[in-house]
Amino acid sequence: MTRPVVIITGLSGAGRASILNMLEDLSFETVDNPPLAVLEALLGDGDLPIAVGVDTRSRGFDPPALLKILERLRLRPDLAPTLLFATAEDAVLLRRYTETRRRHPLAPGGPFGTRVQDGIARETLLMAPLREAADLLVDTTDVPLPELRRRMEAGFRPEGAPGLSITVQSFGFPKGLPREADLVFDMRFLRNPHYVPALKPLTGRDAGVAEYVAEDAAFPAFWQNLTALLDPLLPRYVAEGKKYLTIAVGCTGGRHRSVFVAEKLAAHLAETSSMHGWRVELAHRELPEIARGSNTPHAENGHPDLLPDIAPRDTHMTTVE
Repeated sequence: MTRPVVIITGLSGAGRASILNMLEDLSFETVDNPPLAVLEALLGDGDLPIAVGVDTRSRGFDPPALLKILERLRLRPDLAPTLLFATAEDAVLLRRYTETRRRHPLAPGGPFGTRVQDGIARETLLMAPLREAADLLVDTTDVPLPELRRRMEAGFRPEGAPGLSITVQSFGFPKGLPREADLVFDMRFLRNPHYVPALKPLTGRDAGVAEYVAEDAAFPAFWQNLTALLDPLLPRYVAEGKKYLTIAVGCTGGRHRSVFVAEKLAAHLAETSSMHGWRVELAHRELPEIARGSNTPHAENGHPDLLPDIAPRDTHMTTVE
């Protein structure tokens, strides 16, 4: 199996560093601006996909020498090298430098001058051989970062690379909202199993509690509306480049209604995980008796549905396959 090797170069201000960060999010090893003398050894060693940023600031930078290194790498059957060149229109590069107030590497002052536009012109001429030899030319002139990220993921996502990590978490309102929650749904409108003696010591993972909550007259319409909201929303989060999402589902004590809905929602999202490339984990903040990775509920007597005076407990998580 060939190992992806990506050399990212291009004009200063065109997004080279952003692209390198995006590939790091795709599980590439990344190195920014290594000396050219060690580049070939660096890229030729290791097992993981690797991306390296190289530009005029790199020690010993020389476009013809870089192209010779690339030629030798392409002779190796275990490597799949790609030369990516990032560019943008001069006016856009000038605007970006004006906004960031950073010095252009080829307009540092002295004999090279201090005008950014002179540095852009000098760099464009110097980098011309690399632009001509590039396997992939990425023009970021009119490309917002979410769209650039989408393109990088489409072109370079390795098999098995992590996408959006979704945590569905149940909780009890008396202990406060989970601090990491992005979306919060309140289940206290559903009838409460806590007031049914046979169900009180159980949790939302038990069949009796699940049936009791699901038979609430308001539940079918709620579930239909919840999934109708989330099913188109979550792919948009993926498209925007979001990496982590916590969906918090709460009720009075965090043991019955919220647990049942969180379990059902996590299973629903897991059904489409292969299609969208996300990973789903399930957490029950108020159920410390459920060990991480356990699929067996452990109901205990003496755990009422409302425990406002007990300190917050650790969250226990289960990966949903």
